[in-house]
Amino acid sequence: MTDPVRKSRVFSGIQPSGLLPLGNYLGAIRQWLGTQADHENYFCIVDLHAVTIYQQPEMLRRKTLEVAAMYLAAGVDPRLSTIFVQSHVRAHAEGSWLLTCVTPVGWLERMTQYKAKAGQRTSVGAGLLVYPVLQAADIVLYDANEVPVGEDQKQHVELAQDIAQRFNHLYGETFVIPQAVIPASGARILALNDPGRKMSKSEAHQRGHAVCLTDDADEIRNAIQRAVTDLGREIVFSQQPEKAGVNNLLEIYELLTGRPRPEIEAHFEGRGYGEFKQEVAEVVIEALRPIRERYRELTGEPDELKRILEVGAENAAAIAEPKLAEMKQKMGFLASPRYRVK
Repeated sequence: MTDPVRKSRVFSGIQPSGLLPLGNYLGAIRQWLGTQADHENYFCIVDLHAVTIYQQPEMLRRKTLEVAAMYLAAGVDPRLSTIFVQSHVRAHAEGSWLLTCVTPVGWLERMTQYKAKAGQRTSVGAGLLVYPVLQAADIVLYDANEVPVGEDQKQHVELAQDIAQRFNHLYGETFVIPQAVIPASGARILALNDPGRKMSKSEAHQRGHAVCLTDDADEIRNAIQRAVTDLGREIVFSQQPEKAGVNNLLEIYELLTGRPRPEIEAHFEGRGYGEFKQEVAEVVIEALRPIRERYRELTGEPDELKRILEVGAENAAAIAEPKLAEMKQKMGFLASPRYRVK
C-alpha cells in the first residue's frame, strides 16, 4: 500500500482544550521537529476530540488559535509540515462514521482511558466511547506510517491498527497499517505535584501540577521548587516508585540539555534537592524563553495564523478526501460528483 517513492508519513495532534504543559512539548512537539526534514508531516489541532466534553464556544475558538501559535513558536515549520484544524477537513468526521460501523463495541469498551474517564462521571456521552475511532480515522486517512505518541496513547494506535486491518479484510487493501513511535525518554512526563500521574493538559491550570509553555520565569521556578521528590538524597535516574519525582526532573533536564545520563548523575552527585531543583528550573526557563516570546508575537497576528491554517486544511484535504472517496467506493456508496477516486 505504501508508495515506495514518497516519504514516510507522520500524523499527530493535540487537543485545544487547555494550557499546553511541558509534557506536551517534550513528549510530542519535540518529536515532531525531528521528522520535519525527511518525512511528510500532518500536525493537527484536534478540535473534534475536544468536544467529547463541553467546551465554551468562544474559549474553544481562542484555544484553537493558541495551539496553532504554539506549534509555530515551538518550531513546527509550515513550509515543511502541514498544520491544520481537524474540523476544517470534513473527511475526518465522515471517515470516522464509516470506521465506527466496522468497529466492534467491545473493542471500544476495553480502552483503558475510556474506562478511567467513564468511571469519573455519572453520565457518559457517546463521543467519549467512540472518539478512539475518530482518532483512527485521523491517522488512516493520511496513510500515516508513523504516529508519535506518549505511552498512554499506545493503545489508541493499536486500536487504529486493528480497525485498519479489519477494513482491509472486509473491503480490500485500503489503508497503511500505522506504527506508534514512542520516545525512549520523555514519553510520559509526570505531574510535578503527584509523580504517580502523568502531567495533564486538563489539569495544567492547577497550581503546582505542571509547567506550562506560556509560564514566566517566576512561575516556572515556583512550580519546580514545589515539585514532589522523596526523603532520600540521591539524584540518580531510577525506576523505583519512590524515586519517580526525582527521575521525572532528571528526564526533563536530560531532554532539555541533551547531556548523557552518566554525566548528569556525576554533575549532581553530592548536591541537595534544593540546588538540583534550582538548576532544573533555570534550564527549563532558558529552553522555553524563545518559545514563549515567539508565541506572544504570533498570538498578536490572528489573521496570519488563520491563513496558515487555511492553507494547511487545503493541503490536508487533498490527501484525506480522495482516501475517503476510496473508502466509500469500496463500501458500495454511489459515487459523489464532487469527490471521486482518481
